[in-house]
Amino acid sequence: MLAGLTGALLMVGAATAEAATIRYYSVAPGYRLNVRNGPGTSYSVIRVLPLDAKVPVYCQTPGSTETGPYGTSNIWDNVSNGQYVSDAYVNTGSDGYIADRCS
Repeated sequence: MLAGLTGALLMVGAATAEAATIRYYSVAPGYRLNVRNGPGTSYSVIRVLPLDAKVPVYCQTPGSTETGPYGTSNIWDNVSNGQYVSDAYVNTGSDGYIADRCS
């Protein structure tokens, strides 16, 4: 029983440490951003973010090129499992990659 409890505590600690490294970024003011099931506009919209949304960026991957308020980019931000938004609409403070590439 003690071994199981120790394992559970280690998992909780790992999850907390991992969660602490995720940063949230603002979507461009005035935009309701489409979230797609892949890195490009050819993928289906699965939800729409509300105005003034903030999103986590777990990883980034190249996809279709989009022009938005933060420039033109082919970088897509993974904001949840299988969910992507164009980096051209997210204020990451950079025109390049700010997170690991998605595998």
